Amino acid sequence: MEKIFEDLKVIELASVLAGPAVGLFLAELGANVIKVENQRTGGDVTRTWRLPKESNEAPVSAYYCAVNWNKEVVFLNLATTEDQAKVHEWVKEADIVVANFKSSSAKKMQMDQETLRAINPALIYANISGFGEESKRVAFDVVLQAESGFMYMNGQPDGPATKMPVALIDVLAAHQLKQGILVALIQRMKTGKGSYVSVSLLDAAIASLANQATNWLMGEHIPQRMGSLHPNIAPYGETFLTKDGEELVLAIGNDKQFVGLCKFLGCPELATNPNYVSNAQRVKHRVELTVELKKAFLTVEAAWLLAQCHENYVPIGQIKNIKQVFEQASAQALLLEETLEGKWPTQRVKTAAFKIQ
Repeated sequence: MEKIFEDLKVIELASVLAGPAVGLFLAELGANVIKVENQRTGGDVTRTWRLPKESNEAPVSAYYCAVNWNKEVVFLNLATTEDQAKVHEWVKEADIVVANFKSSSAKKMQMDQETLRAINPALIYANISGFGEESKRVAFDVVLQAESGFMYMNGQPDGPATKMPVALIDVLAAHQLKQGILVALIQRMKTGKGSYVSVSLLDAAIASLANQATNWLMGEHIPQRMGSLHPNIAPYGETFLTKDGEELVLAIGNDKQFVGLCKFLGCPELATNPNYVSNAQRVKHRVELTVELKKAFLTVEAAWLLAQCHENYVPIGQIKNIKQVFEQASAQALLLEETLEGKWPTQRVKTAAFKIQ
């Protein structure tokens, strides 16, 4: 991708995932990103978040590598006036600061937006908080998934509330802050002035509830745990084993797609059954329908069925593990590589997955 931000200078004062993900995005597009890490604590805490199989000799964990690439890393003690002065000097020429300090901590270290924007009025100061700028609560992703409704909805009907297996709220907040920064850059082009852009993890989470939010707001429906099922569509999210032991998932969105599915499964009579002839009926009778479809899936092999469905626009997918995902050419094209200290190869996935021509 063209380095459209190659003239941008960014100071990343953030740690863990959400803030550094914003810095990664800007670095991918060519920006010069200086990542400031806490000298007193040995740097970003995620440096040590290793899996059991990872080498303790490696300078950083795989987790850290996920959102840190092509950044100039500097260790500073921002409790000292000397190191504060270094950052203040960089700010004079900087375009963007990305931070996730508590408000009181930022002011104490002279890293708050008022101080830095007084040094450089054209600066865009982008800040992520957990529960709002004035909250003192410690914010970790699983807590935000719990308090924003995601965990309550997620999981099997007879199982406990379950978090998503990625730091979903951090990712959502990072996307919100990226959008805010891009808007601020456009505004600066018009006015020459910088901006203060902020988002909380909680606001980013609630803003992403989409149809589940409106199901409550307009219909007073509290979403319950349904596994992968969809409350409005069937069969959607149901999983099935094929004759050769592969696991597939359906996303049937209309009657035509359902007719095609039944044809390829060798059970066209299901499509004309009064209980399944429309989506409304299929939602009402989804349990019985799933029993019938499970039988049919066991009569066909996955590769053949997937090919037929893909060719005829019937939405179906193979449930893949992470190894299978990265065996795909499209996934390989999204990899970013970097060698640390001349001997530690690292990889991560691009966050700028779009293309501009």
